[in-house]
Order: sequence, then structure tokens, then C-alpha cells
Amino acid sequence: MSPQPAPVTFEHLRDGLGTGVPAPRVSWRLPDGWARQDAYELEIDRGAGAVHRTGRTPGAAQILVPWPGGPLRSRERASVRVRVWPDADGDPSAWSEARTVEAGLLHDDDWTAVPVGPAWTQAPGTDRRPARVRKEFRLERPVAGARLYVTAHGLYEAEINGRRVGDDILSPGWTVYGERLRYRTYDVTAHLAEGPNVIGAWLADGWYRGRIGFDGGYRDLYGTDQSLIAQLEVTHPDGSTTVVATDDTWRAGAGPILFTGLYEGETFDARLHDRAWCTSRYTPDPGSWTAVAVASRDPRTLVAPTGPPVRCTQEVAPVSVTAKADGRYLLDFGQNLVGRLRIRVDGPEGTTVTLRHAEVLQDGELATRPLREAVSTDVYTLHGGGRQTWEPRFTLHGFRYAELSGWPGEPEPGSVVARVYHTDMRRTGWFECSDPLVDRLHENVVWSMRGNFVDLPTDCPQRDERLGWTGDIQVFAPTASFLYDCSGMLDSWLTDVATEQLPDGTVPWYVPVIPGGPQWTPIKPGAAWGDVAALTPWVLYQRFGDLELLRRHFPMGRAWVDLVARLAGESRLWDTGDQLGDWLDPLAPPDDPAASRTDRHLVATAYFARSARHVEWSARELGHAGLAQEYGRLADEVAEAFRNAYVGPDGRMTSDTPTAYSMALCFGLLRDDQRTRAGDRLADLVRADDARIATGFVGTPLICDALTATGHLDVAYRLLTQTECPSWLYPVTMGATTVWERWDSLRPDGTLNPGGMTSFNHYALGAVADWLHRVVAGLEPAAPGCRALRFRPRPGGGITWARARHETPYGTAAVSWEQTPDGLRAQITVPEGCTAVVELPGRPPVSVGPGEHHSSSSMTSASAAPAPG
Repeated sequence: MSPQPAPVTFEHLRDGLGTGVPAPRVSWRLPDGWARQDAYELEIDRGAGAVHRTGRTPGAAQILVPWPGGPLRSRERASVRVRVWPDADGDPSAWSEARTVEAGLLHDDDWTAVPVGPAWTQAPGTDRRPARVRKEFRLERPVAGARLYVTAHGLYEAEINGRRVGDDILSPGWTVYGERLRYRTYDVTAHLAEGPNVIGAWLADGWYRGRIGFDGGYRDLYGTDQSLIAQLEVTHPDGSTTVVATDDTWRAGAGPILFTGLYEGETFDARLHDRAWCTSRYTPDPGSWTAVAVASRDPRTLVAPTGPPVRCTQEVAPVSVTAKADGRYLLDFGQNLVGRLRIRVDGPEGTTVTLRHAEVLQDGELATRPLREAVSTDVYTLHGGGRQTWEPRFTLHGFRYAELSGWPGEPEPGSVVARVYHTDMRRTGWFECSDPLVDRLHENVVWSMRGNFVDLPTDCPQRDERLGWTGDIQVFAPTASFLYDCSGMLDSWLTDVATEQLPDGTVPWYVPVIPGGPQWTPIKPGAAWGDVAALTPWVLYQRFGDLELLRRHFPMGRAWVDLVARLAGESRLWDTGDQLGDWLDPLAPPDDPAASRTDRHLVATAYFARSARHVEWSARELGHAGLAQEYGRLADEVAEAFRNAYVGPDGRMTSDTPTAYSMALCFGLLRDDQRTRAGDRLADLVRADDARIATGFVGTPLICDALTATGHLDVAYRLLTQTECPSWLYPVTMGATTVWERWDSLRPDGTLNPGGMTSFNHYALGAVADWLHRVVAGLEPAAPGCRALRFRPRPGGGITWARARHETPYGTAAVSWEQTPDGLRAQITVPEGCTAVVELPGRPPVSVGPGEHHSSSSMTSASAAPAPG
């Protein structure tokens, strides 16, 4: 048989069910072993004989190809397949396996559902008991198909006839609810049958009206109701439909969850739970279910998701269980993770089991001070009917350790497991090397990304914060987009950034915006954080090749740069306003993390130049030549002002710090004659500090690249492999399994950093993983979407082998190299349809096409940089 392309995909989604795009773009991968595509043909089968074929369409496009037919109507399904030609004269491939795309509810008049929830009195601003809602109905005809379109003011878990709908949690996630509320589409055909049926949902406050934020938190930020919005549409064999939508005929009742909160945890009394509550077998107690309250929602604000939901992706068993003298049990899961415990327990009715969580131990007990006001405690009361299984529904915890109290008897193997939850992105990047400490560092970066990509990119997953800080993801986006396909998730979040952007162009510190005390409220412009508007869309465009994503977010980045231009004025120096500078410089005092050694206004002006340059590049890619020239001139002017203000005649900078030199070098702010001196001075500073880290959030992602680019690869490796505090590997030597917020979150003497802001799961300082991928392993994108690649390993630091693999939009790219007695030997994999340049130490660059390639260099030319002394 002729080879087939891989099945098509739609937009940035794994499947096409419920797309909110009427003309979804289509992507595919070439058949294995094919070097190129000369032409393609798409076939769209819309049913009832309506088949559209594009015919042979010349061109190499295969990623996010525009929808070739008329737009989909709401609920419409289409089957799509593709075939490709390798050259002008050859035969086409076989058709790919067909994939189905189905539109969601695309128009506001598609919705008849209204928000419904409990009608009983609930005091705003308090801890309120969550409700369940249900509806009994009959289907008079057999079921041919059924879709449930559902969202909530708060959180929901839906059931039909006693069966859970979907496997996602914390839906609909957190967006700027007043402007955008995501709904999900579920295929529930198998849940229904002719005759009596019941639909219901568990509800919770979530981010909508639950407590969120620091300094005590804030409640009811988006509303005071707790409501479900659900529309069940059933299609019968005769083509007729039955619609069951939330309205005033639904009923509400209190469930067995006494309280649940994202920070606080969940309290569940199994004695109050009838498992048949959402079935036709259930006979409710008189008065236990009452009329619902009907709220309001503009259906124009209901949108389909562009990324995957939060799901359980792994289960972790404890590596040790320690009995305490007072009957408590301390569990160590061996990994700092984000999720919750599932317990299987048997005991007398009324027995209460309490589960507490923490990231670290202090003196053999849970260290809860870093959690601040996040209680992180789950409580389960047994019903006494034999062994029972329970897991909280509407909370998450960041923890490695858990404490059980009240457990009847002794926990048996398998009775407690940690379930890991995060946005269910597709893993796309891997790295390994010969140094086990560097390997563990990279694994820590992966775990921190997993724990902080929970519907939005958060700063930490355990304490009373968990906000979408803009600066953190701005520095981490290159690493994130290598490790996971986060395109759809971050596209959605950037949409909220644009929504929260002020009319003058100010970008908030975190998105969605909540009150945050005098330092964060009212919103003020801040360098490195606000620059997410210009920098992150460009990173996503480079990694995923989505020009439309860049186009959507271009106005946001441009407005940000225009604002900073007004603030800087004719001087082109942004030397006013509040700035965080090189946040969490290791010498900053614990109570003042913004007190860095680097001039905050130097940082601000450098980022001004950086973002102006990115707006220039973006404008050029989008075909706005005039704008590109305008912002190019602006970037040049800012760079010149930066040099005049912050760089002396001898090449020394007014802030003689590693961060200052790293920014100037990596942001292209120096003249050619200044770069060598700046690189030499940077290397001298690192050596003088015995290769200990002297940078914070701003300088840390840049310093290894700055050293590498100026001929100091050996010094970069010394930084990487340093194990004394502060360094990347110091936490690894202290047993860290995630990246810490502070370089010394746990001090060498085993005590916790006294700062009130001490997290053991922050990804920002893990941005060095991008350097591991590009320099240590040597796998680097060279064109948008990785259509062109550069393989350029630069060994050093005593590392004798390394390998990396990345699932690009076109297929697998990989590099594996090792030092041998004869030199360096490398194996390269280039995806179908892509090109690459291979550059081994001491050898000229070589252009290669798709496939497997083997290359080597001599002992002399491949000699590694010196190992740290």
C-alpha cells in the first residue's frame, strides 16, 4: 500500500469535538520517510453526499492550513482527510485516516440554557456549602447521538444516570469571566437511553466566588451565585431532537460536600451521600430538593476552549509511610507534585480521616508556614458500609508529604495514592545527559511546569496565591514550548491578558486580575512582566508556526510598547515608576525581593528595547512594512539611549552586575566593539563569585546564553554545574524534586527561608532548561514552527553525552551525541518536510534534509570546554 500521511488535526486541539472555530485550520504530518511535499489535496465530507475536494493544491503547507470549504454551522460535523504528492510528477500518497471535526455552539442564539443554582440564603463573603442540581426527564424515542454543552459560574462535575461525564476537573477553568466563560462539549450518547433519565451536577465556588489571592484573599470577585449552565441535545434516529437545558424546572439540594475551596481543601461526609442521587432509582427525602434560583448570563460570552482541560495524568504511590506515636501517619511520595489523594478506607460509621499536605518537612513534621493561609486539609467522614474510595473533587494541593490522622487501623499498601493533575498538554520535549544532577534539574523543571500549568500558567501551586504572573511565563515560555504543546492553553491565557490590558496599554502583573494590596493594585506598568504582551506571542509563533496567533496578539504588544514609549519620552529611557527589577536576586533580603543589585531602570529600559524589537519583527512577519520600520527605529533609539546612559567608555556598565551584562548582550544593546569587553567582564564577575548564581528572575534565563555567545562556554558550564548555594544544582543536592522560588528556599542548615514568599515549586528559575536543550544537547529551532532546525551541540562541564528529542509540528526532531576516544559522535533526526544545519565542534556547518544522519568530529576539534575546577 502507498504510505499515508498522519491523520489531520484541527487548530491546536487533540480532537475536533466542540470546536469554537467555524473554519478550523488543518494540520498533518507527511508519511514516514518522505522528504518533502510538493502538493496536497484535502477532502471534506459533510455527510449526505456533500463532499468537497480541493483538488491538487501546489505547495508545501501542512501546518494550520486554512479551512478550504464553507464554514461549519453550529453542531455540524465533517470528516476530513488528506493526501500528498512528493513531487510534480509522482503519484500521490494514500489518503490519510479520516478525522471528524464538529462545531460547538457558535452563536449566542444557539443557547437556551440559563444559569441555575441553589435558591436558599447564602451570606456573601463566607464559606458556603456547595450545592448539587438535577433534572429528571423522559426520552420518548431511541437515542442516536447526544451532546452536552456545559459550563458554570464556579466549578462543575456533571453526571447523567449516575455516570460521570468527562474526566476533566476544575472546569470550566479560570478566565476573565465577565468577558469569556468557556464551555465544554461532551459526547454523552452512551449515557442515555429511551425512557426515564436524570442529569445532574456537583457545583463548587472555584475561582468564581471562592477565596482567591493573598493577604487573606477575596471572595465573590465575579458574582455571588453558584450556578450550572447546561444544554443537553439528544438526536433521535428520525432526525428529531430533544433539548434539556437548565431552567427553572431544575431542582437544587445540598450534597455531602460540606465545604470545598481551592486553598482550603474539601470536607466530605459520606453519610450524607446517596450514590443513586442522579438516577431514576433515587427517591429524594421530602424537602431535600428545592426550586432553583435562575441567574443571568450573556450567551455571547460563552466560548469554546482552545486547549485541553485539567486531568489526572499520573498516579504516585508513597515511597514511605511513617507511624507517629499519637496515631498519625506521615507519607512521603518522593516527589513534590500537584494533585490530591485518593484513599481506600474501611472503618466504623462516623470515623473522620483528616489529610494534611505540605511540600517539605521541618523537624520531622509538615512545614505549613510556606502555605501561608492555604489550609490544604481534606476531611472525610466514613459512612460505615465497608471499604469506600474517596478523592476530593474541587481542590488541588501542592505537596510531597501528607499526614493522615484518624485513620482506622494501619494504612495498607495501595490504600493511599497521590493523583497528579495539570492541564493535559501533549508532552513534546525530552532531555538527558551524563550528569545525574543536571538530569534531575531538568526533571525538576518538568515537574514544576506540570504543577503550575493548571488551566493558566501560575506562579506556585501550593500557597494562597496561584496567580497567572506575567513575568514568570514571559521568561519561561521558550522552555515551556519545548517541553509541552502549550500553544492552545497560552493562546487562551494571552487572550485574557489582552482583555485585562488597560486602555493606556498597561499590562497587569498577573492575569486574571484580582485585588492584591497596594503593591499590585491599582495596576501599574512594570518591565519584564508587562513585556509578556510583546515577547510571548513571538515565542509561540516561532515554536508552533501559528501566524494567526501572532496576528491576534499583535495589537496587545504594540499597545504595550506605545505606552512605554510615552513613559520614556524623548530620552527613550524608562527611568520612572515602580519596577520589580531583577526580582529575587539572591542577595536581596528575604523581605524585599525587588532589592536587586541591578538598577531597576536599566532593566526597564533594556526590556523597552527588547519589546520594541519584537514588535518590529512581528510587524514584518504580518506584512506591516511601515510599522516594522517605525518600531525598528524606536528599538534602535532605545538601544542607543541605553548605551549612553548605562555603558561607560571602557565597556563597564553602571550596574556592574551579571544581570546587566547578560541583558545587554542577549538583547542586542551593545555595539560590536563593546560585546567582547562585556562578555569578558561578565565572565570575570562569575569567576570572582566562584560561579555562584548572582541573578534573579530577569538575569537567570539569559546568563548562560550571554556567556556562550561571547566565547565563555566554560564559564557557563561552571555556573550550570555549581552545587554550592546559590546555584541551580544546590536545590538538587538538598533533595529538591521541583524548582524553588528562591535559590535558598531551604537553607544549607536545613531551615526554611524566613521570607513570607517561599515556594518550593516555581518554574521561573528553571528557564535555564532552554539552554540545556539548545546548547548542551544542541537542538534549536531555526524557523517558525521548527520547519528549519539547527543542531549545534557544545559540550562542556565534564558532560560526556547528551540527547534531546522534540515533537515539532512536522514530526520528531532529535539529537544524541557522545564523547568517544576518537572525538565526538552524533546522531541527528530531521522530521519529514524539514531542513536542518548540523554544526559539530570544529567542523563547518552542513545542510541536511529529513531522515537520520550520523556525524562525527575529531578529538582535537571536539574537545570539550574544561570541566569546573
